[in-house]
Amino acid sequence: MFRSPIAALAVCGLVFPSAASDAALASFIDSARGADIVVLGEIHDNPRHHEIQAEIVEALQPAAIVFEMIPQAMEDEVNALRAEGADRAQIAAALDWSESGWPSFDFYAPILEAAPGARIFGAGQAPEEIRIAAEDGAASAFGADAATYGLDKPLAPGELTEREELMAISHCNALPPAALPGMVEVQRFRDAGLADAALWARTLTGGDGQVVVITGSGHADRRWAVPHLISLATKEVTVRTLGLLEAPEPEPGMFDAVITADPAERDDPCAGFAAK
Repeated sequence: MFRSPIAALAVCGLVFPSAASDAALASFIDSARGADIVVLGEIHDNPRHHEIQAEIVEALQPAAIVFEMIPQAMEDEVNALRAEGADRAQIAAALDWSESGWPSFDFYAPILEAAPGARIFGAGQAPEEIRIAAEDGAASAFGADAATYGLDKPLAPGELTEREELMAISHCNALPPAALPGMVEVQRFRDAGLADAALWARTLTGGDGQVVVITGSGHADRRWAVPHLISLATKEVTVRTLGLLEAPEPEPGMFDAVITADPAERDDPCAGFAAK
């Protein structure tokens, strides 16, 4: 199924202000130029995060871009449409974006357009695979290459507890405790899918072209998410990771650099859980 081939000063001394000044962006871009894979986190509905991602992609001009939001099965069609000169509306229609659950395609289209020569890869997984991960574990959903990304091993108790707590908080403490282990397994499965797609993208673009990954900041976490899983799969690839956040207080070691932006205007995300 898959393809194989903020005390942030303590992280690296880079914490950028909410304005994300030209100098701050230039500092991150300079630090990312030599990396094989650059993971750009985001809060999905924050438009400024996507503007920053597009600026970075335009500066780096990577050989490939991996999108968490694009299903793997649709990547060939997206690349064909780009080669034909399709506009963003045509690409969004092909992806049935309005029914995908992701924020407006207008957030993501500028990232695609910032590197017209980049090959696009999708890391979105099918709902059935997500269900298997939740019920039977990430290794069962991932398949034969699960060990490459450490999915065949249980998490250390301390890490599992921390990840369950983060999952509970991110879902407004509305999930039953029994659901949390399965949610963590889904996160592991998604992390592995993104790592696998990034390494496959690097292979298919010649093995020496830069790959940028567009994903949620949780998947950009160096401690256990995509950068960590890439390091489990290979020691020959360098990764630079950016957390795009709305508050400048990530845990030490999460990202190589952090850029904060003003919070997006949004309804109370916990209101829906409260109603249920």
